Amino acid sequence: MTDLETSDRETVAAFNGVQRIYGTGAAQVRALDGVSFSITAGEFVAVMGPSGSGKSTCMNVLGCLDSPTAGNYFFKGVDVGILSRDQRAILRRNYLGFVFQGFNLLNRTTALENLELPLIYRRMSREERRRRAREALADVDLVGRENHTAAELSGGQQQRVAIARAIITEPYLLLADEPTGNLDSKLSREIMELMTRLNCERGLTIIMVTHEEKMAQYASRHIHFLDGKIVDSETGPGVS
Repeated sequence: MTDLETSDRETVAAFNGVQRIYGTGAAQVRALDGVSFSITAGEFVAVMGPSGSGKSTCMNVLGCLDSPTAGNYFFKGVDVGILSRDQRAILRRNYLGFVFQGFNLLNRTTALENLELPLIYRRMSREERRRRAREALADVDLVGRENHTAAELSGGQQQRVAIARAIITEPYLLLADEPTGNLDSKLSREIMELMTRLNCERGLTIIMVTHEEKMAQYASRHIHFLDGKIVDSETGPGVS
């Protein structure tokens, strides 16, 4: 894992002929079928496509939650396929941030405590964890909500906490899977504006799976999947 600090600083993630095949024989499904693309540091990329197109499998491989059947996935220049299971877990914990449609917060735990959880694995002192958690909540405009449990927060506030939890470890890459799927249009815009701000002001690299055209308009590039293949890659308008 030491090579992660010294390898290519321009390309964060790259697929080279990646295949992901499930099942055998007549039941075989090519979820990814020879996919190649690269993500440059500071990009905000929307991954789009209909259900079953391969976009979620792509996200799972990017997040080291699944492995290619063939081809190579490079993260910061390192071939993830040669890493051990423990090394991939370290990569996920230290270099990737995740935001999900369902928030995945502990309902009876305060916003601060939810944010401190990923820092416990880094053996930080309680004081340092608390300081960084407060800063992260301020970054997502939740000052004053530190001691509210997730169950006491609105859906939009819960997603802000989830984003704060994802960025508190200062990841190289933020992976967002339908981050506005459970929110109404107003809250969806607020979350997308927040993610755009993190991308523009912090240079945070973001890959977002979405089926919503309006949400994809916030991204600077769109990658379209169909039947396990990339059928289009285009520059998006972005929203500043």
